[in-house]
Order: sequence, then C-alpha cells, then structure tokens
Amino acid sequence: MANPSRLRRTTDQRTALLRDLITDLIINDRITTTEAKAKSLQRLADKMVSLAKEGTLAAQRQAAKTVRFEEVKEGQNALQKLFTEIAARYPERNGGYTRIIKTVPRRGDSAPMAIIEFI
Repeated sequence: MANPSRLRRTTDQRTALLRDLITDLIINDRITTTEAKAKSLQRLADKMVSLAKEGTLAAQRQAAKTVRFEEVKEGQNALQKLFTEIAARYPERNGGYTRIIKTVPRRGDSAPMAIIEFI
C-alpha cells in the first residue's frame, strides 16, 4: 500500500488502519478523519477505484487484499459496491476520484480534521 506518511504506527498497524478506512469510505462514500490519515487514504482510494475500473478478475483479487469483507446491504459487500457502483461513476475520469475538505480542529487535542469523499 502506498502511503506518504507513517502515521506514527508500525507497518501492521498502519496497514490495518488504512484497510478499515478504505472500507468505511467505500461503504459510506464520505468519512471524517484527521488530515494526515485522509491524505494517506486518498492515494489508496484512487488506486482502488482504478483497479475497479479495470474490472478484471486479477484486479478484483488485488483489491480484495485491501478492502475488508463487510456487508453494505443485503447480498452486497464493500468490494462488490466498489466494482459495481463506484467504478461506474467515473467511466471517463483518469484520476482524482476523491476530495479532501478541511474542517475545524478536533476538540480535545486540536488535531486538524478533514472530510474525505468520493467526487
């Protein structure tokens, strides 16, 4: 997985965090997190949508290594939603599938927060 920062975590922890975040982003289409996590997630999300646009079995298997197997609705999991609904939104777009919107700092520790969403 490509990530610009280490997010102050070990490799296993960082991989698990990004897997959870990308799965939640696919399920909800928009999540609120810190700016650093959003920037790391943006690269991964764009890569997953590019794989989904290929639509091959090999691309599905590569994406399945990253996206967790969670139910979105009855009979559909996050990986199926990625390949059927999200990839279909961007037939002619070559990149930049997500947007980061900065919001107010988190109350308590003043961490810079952001909303990341699919365009």
